[in-house]
Amino acid sequence: MRNRFFIASDIILLALSVVVSFVLRLDMIDTGSHVSSMLIFGACVLIIVPTTFALAGVYSRYWRYATTSDIVLLGGALALASALSGAITLVVARWTNNVISFPRWIPVIFLLVGLVATLGPRLLYRMSSGYLRRRTLGPDKNGTLRSSRVLVLGAGEAGAIMVRELRNNPQLNMQVVGFIDDDLGKHDAIIHGVPVMGGREDIGLIVKQHRVDQIIIAMPASPGKAIRELVQRCEDAGITPKIMPGIYELIGGKVSVSQLRTVQIEDLLRREPVRTDTQAVRELIRGKRVLVTGGGGSIGSELCRQVLSYEPAELTLVGHGENSLFEIHNELMKHSRCVKAVVADIRMPERVRAVLDRERPQIIFHAAAHKHVPLMEWNPAEAITNNVLGTRNILDAALGGGVECFVMISTDKAVNPSSVMGASKRVAEFLVHQAAMDCANGMADHHETPARRYCAVRFGNVLGSRGSVVLTFKKQIAAGGPVTVTDPDMKRYFMTIPEAVQLVLQAAVQGRGGEVFVLDMGEPVKIVDLAKDLIRLSGLEVGRDIDIEFTGTRPGEKLFEELFLPNETYQRTPHAKVFIAANASNFIPANLMQGIARLEDAACRNDDAEIIAELQQLIPEFEHKP
Repeated sequence: MRNRFFIASDIILLALSVVVSFVLRLDMIDTGSHVSSMLIFGACVLIIVPTTFALAGVYSRYWRYATTSDIVLLGGALALASALSGAITLVVARWTNNVISFPRWIPVIFLLVGLVATLGPRLLYRMSSGYLRRRTLGPDKNGTLRSSRVLVLGAGEAGAIMVRELRNNPQLNMQVVGFIDDDLGKHDAIIHGVPVMGGREDIGLIVKQHRVDQIIIAMPASPGKAIRELVQRCEDAGITPKIMPGIYELIGGKVSVSQLRTVQIEDLLRREPVRTDTQAVRELIRGKRVLVTGGGGSIGSELCRQVLSYEPAELTLVGHGENSLFEIHNELMKHSRCVKAVVADIRMPERVRAVLDRERPQIIFHAAAHKHVPLMEWNPAEAITNNVLGTRNILDAALGGGVECFVMISTDKAVNPSSVMGASKRVAEFLVHQAAMDCANGMADHHETPARRYCAVRFGNVLGSRGSVVLTFKKQIAAGGPVTVTDPDMKRYFMTIPEAVQLVLQAAVQGRGGEVFVLDMGEPVKIVDLAKDLIRLSGLEVGRDIDIEFTGTRPGEKLFEELFLPNETYQRTPHAKVFIAANASNFIPANLMQGIARLEDAACRNDDAEIIAELQQLIPEFEHKP
C-alpha cells in the first residue's frame, strides 16, 4: 500500500515511455503503420512490468531510504520485462507474416526511457522527503535552523556509513561539513556529497574555517596510538570528539548513530584484534555441554556470552557469588533456555565432583580465581585454597568425568612471580600441565590417540574488570582527586575483556595438551600515563583540577610484568597475535603433589610463613616482595 503512488505513476509513465520510444526510433511523431505494434508492445509492458516489479520486490521497497541495491533491482526487473515484452511483440509480428511492423531496437530504447520514467519519481521522493524532514525541525528562537556542523575523521567505509546515518536521522540536527583522512588519494574527493578536506594536521584550521561544532572519529579499527593523537588534536582545536565503537563492540552489529559515545580509555589502548577462527570455535562448541567456573566474574560472564553464541547443547555457570551469578544467568536466559546456574565453592571437592557428575560437561573454561595482588598478600591461605586447591578439585573431577577440553585462565603475574597471587596461579598452571601429561600417558598406554586437551591461557590486566585500576582512577576523579599511582615507572600490559575471551576460545581450538597461550599485547603502558589520559578524558587538567600522588609499590607488586619464563620456547601460532609456549609442561616440579599437600596443610593452619616457603620450594624463581 505504501507504494500505491508508484504503481499508479508507473502505469501512466510506462505508457508514455512506449510512445516516446517509438517516436525516438522513427524520428517522427506520426507513427503511422506502427500503431498496431505500439499498442501490442504497450499492452505487454503495462502487464509484464508491474508484475515483474511486484515479483522482484520493487514495490515492497521503502524508497525514502533507497540504496544502490534498490536501484539495481529495479533496473534488472525492468530489463527483464522489456525483453519479454519485445519478444512477445516480435512473435506476434512474425505470426501475422510481418503485417504488423515492429522495429527491433524498440525494447532497448524503451529500457532507457523506462528507467528514467520509473526511477525519476522514486529518487525525487527520496530527496524531497529528506528535505521536508529537515524543514519540519523548524528554526530556533533566533530564527536559524538548529543544527551542529560536524567534521568526520575517517573517510573509509565506517565514515561513509556514518554520513548516511546522519542524513537519514535529521532529527539529530547534525550537518556534516567534511571528512578528514590521511590518505592523500582521497583528498578533494566527494563522498555522499561531502568533501574530504585534508589530513589530521588540518583539523585545527578546518574547525575554525568551517565553524565546526562537533567531531566524530569514525575509525573503528584504528590503533590506540592513532586515536590518542586525534583526540589531542581535537581538544587542541577546542572540541571534545565523539567516537564510533571499536571493532569488538561492532562484532555482530552495524555502525549506527546510536553507537556514538565519548572517547574512553579503551579507545586509546586499541590494538589489532585477534582474528579468531570462528568456524573452528563453532565446530568445537556447537552441540557440546560447556561449563564455566567463575561464571559471574568479568572474564567468566563474557566467556558465557560468547560461548552461547556458538550454540552449545548446554551451558552451565558455576560461581560462588550468588548476586553476580544471578545477574548473568538472567541476561543469558533471554537468549537461550539451555543455560544453568550453579552456586558452588570450588574449594569443596565433593561438591565439585557432584556438579560435574550431574552436568557431565565436555568442555570446561576455568575462570574462577582470586586475582587481587595486595589482598592475597594479606590472605595467603585464601590464594592457596581457591587458586591452587580449587583448580586441583576441578581437574580431578574433569579427569574422572572424561572432560575433553579444559582451558584455565592464568595471568602474566605467574611468570617470575613476586606475589602470592602470581605464585598460586603458577602452581595452578603446573596442575594443568600435569593433568595434560597424565591424559597423554593414559591414552598412550591404551594405544589410543590423545583426545583430551588441557591447557592454560596467560594475559595481562583487563580493562573494565571489577579490580581494574581504571575503575579506581574513575572513582578518584569523581571524588575530586587525588589520583594515586604507586610508582612513576610502573608499567602494565592491558587488554579488553573481549580480547581476553577471544584468546581463551582460540586456545580451546588450538590446544593439544600442556601448552600455554599468550596474547601479543603490544607495548606495556605506564600507569601514570593511563591516569593522565583518564583525567584529560574527564575534561579536567592534571595539576590544576586533579593531582596525581605517588604512594609507593604495594606488597607483591613489580614495576613491570613478563609474559614468558626464560626457558620457555615460544612461537607465533597461525594467528599473528597469539603466541604459544609449547614446552611449558617441561617445568613441572618433580615433587608437585607432595608440595601441594604441604601447601594445603599450611593453608589449613593459616601459616603464612610456611605457605611462602612451600611456594618458593615449588617455584625457585619466586622472589617474594612483601
